[in-house]
Amino acid sequence: MTTKTIRPATVDDVPTVLGFITELAVFERAGHEVLATAADLERTLFGADPAAHALIASIDGEPVGMAVWFYNYSTWLARRGVYLEDLYVTPAHRGAGVGRALLSHLARIAIDNDCPRLEWSVLDWNEPAIKAYQAVGASPKDEWIGYRLSGDALAALAEGGERVR
Repeated sequence: MTTKTIRPATVDDVPTVLGFITELAVFERAGHEVLATAADLERTLFGADPAAHALIASIDGEPVGMAVWFYNYSTWLARRGVYLEDLYVTPAHRGAGVGRALLSHLARIAIDNDCPRLEWSVLDWNEPAIKAYQAVGASPKDEWIGYRLSGDALAALAEGGERVR
């Protein structure tokens, strides 16, 4: 009989978390974009003012997945919510209920902390993930379009400059 566990990550899990982040980025065709280091994760996940939290999923003591999440905020509800930044399960353990267990654990964190929402984004081509999310009752936010400002455009706006193309 296998034993599946979900637990908060500790600083000792940083190499595992960084490995999972890298594997996820490669799967999402963006491995070259991972700039995070172990020191960065130690500071931002376990420092004095953590920016996010991480969960580790294990089967029989072997880490097989993770979730990285943080609190966001809804002005309309005047309450915080849970935002799932990354959900990853190793290929060999997909379909074993690990992803669903991580989502269920996050849902419990949301409920226990008076958060009425658990939100995340998924790449439009990731059909297996979309099907898994729909299977737990999640629905897409079709009316919202995500935007990002980074790099030179972020710096230019911060300085009050013109738009960078």
